[in-house]
Amino acid sequence: MAEGTSSLDDQLSQRFIELDPSGYFLIKLDAETGELVAEHYSNEVDERGRALDPETGEVLSCRGGGPRLPSQCFRGRTAKELGIALTEADGALPVSRLDHALYLGRELQKAEACLKAGLPYSQD
Repeated sequence: MAEGTSSLDDQLSQRFIELDPSGYFLIKLDAETGELVAEHYSNEVDERGRALDPETGEVLSCRGGGPRLPSQCFRGRTAKELGIALTEADGALPVSRLDHALYLGRELQKAEACLKAGLPYSQD
């Protein structure tokens, strides 16, 4: 990334982001199967914009805490295949905000590039 765009990207990453009330995703690579994996975790969002565990009502911590089980797991060979599954499937969709969908698209593209190149992937 060019120096000017890197600075811009860092600046844009500091803005306030409203959480998606439909939940959040952890994106991983499965090098063995050659697939991208998107684990969806449900949450509720309180009046202060904090993510809450829907079972306990407790604030979800970004660090530590016990392991949670995903509510759904999506797999695809490409970012496009997985993105379509997340946004065009029948029934309730796991993404309810456009900014969240755009973020997922960027991350899935990055994950696909890492998978193809045999590199480790780290979600932003």
